[in-house]
Amino acid sequence: MPNNQTRKLVHSSVVIVLFTIIMLITFYVPLVSIVAMGFALLPIAWLAATYDRANAIVVAIIASSITFIYGGIIMLLTSIVFAVAGLVIGDAIRNKKSKIYLFMSTGLALLFTFSILYIALAKFFNLDFVKISQEIAKTSYEQSIKMAEQFPLQQPVTRESLDEAFRLMEAALPSTIIISAFLLAFVLISINLPLLKRFKIDVPKFAPFKMMRLPRAVLWYYLIVLSISMFVRPEVGTFLYIIILNASVVLWLLLTLQGLSFIFFLLDEYKSPSFLKGLVVIIAIPLYSFIILLGIIDLGFNMREYVKGKIHKK
Repeated sequence: MPNNQTRKLVHSSVVIVLFTIIMLITFYVPLVSIVAMGFALLPIAWLAATYDRANAIVVAIIASSITFIYGGIIMLLTSIVFAVAGLVIGDAIRNKKSKIYLFMSTGLALLFTFSILYIALAKFFNLDFVKISQEIAKTSYEQSIKMAEQFPLQQPVTRESLDEAFRLMEAALPSTIIISAFLLAFVLISINLPLLKRFKIDVPKFAPFKMMRLPRAVLWYYLIVLSISMFVRPEVGTFLYIIILNASVVLWLLLTLQGLSFIFFLLDEYKSPSFLKGLVVIIAIPLYSFIILLGIIDLGFNMREYVKGKIHKK
């Protein structure tokens, strides 16, 4: 028992040091900061997967607090984002949760901590990154319009259409943040799970992308949203309009992924060259409507079993 406690204390101390060093590299070493950011949650995740939750939380609080000494409140808030993500990943692994639970909980944790970070920066430092980025984009577009007006053969973008585009971007902001949080969760999980496995942590395995199957309830959600868009037609700027717009963006992305998964499945079943998958992803950008249709067909009908049956008959 004393040996276990001593080992836990030593490991906790090492994790605090490693986490602090990685965060310092993330903030003060520009060339490798992005790489370091990908591994920032690794020490906390390993500790949370190895030892009890209470110990991991205490270590995460201490490690984040130490970063405040070297980088102030902004570094502290950023450290909290990665520390919480590491706690969630490690705790899910230690409790033998499924890969879907791991992904969803990490995405929600990032979304929650992003919200805290945004509110804190806006309140204490008067830094609203959303408004700043919108102003930069708007200024850039206005300069482009002025340049376009100098070329008579080119039809410039009107200010009305520009304002409409920015209103649309502002309304779609919630879905953009949600998608970004879950995309970051996927990237962090993809980077850190293989490393945790090398440290002899039993991590959940993710099925191949071609086996992705969304719940059929997604179809009903899409049908409801589509029906409201077509028949109710909420007025631009209303609360219902914002909800429908953001729900549409998320559902379009999910169905696009489902459609790509079905294409990957077909390519593997017919033993097609691997480079075709990359080509399909590139083509999917301009043909996203067709990919969404494939995703709907894949969810609504048992097309995969039909394809397997056709291949086995040959």
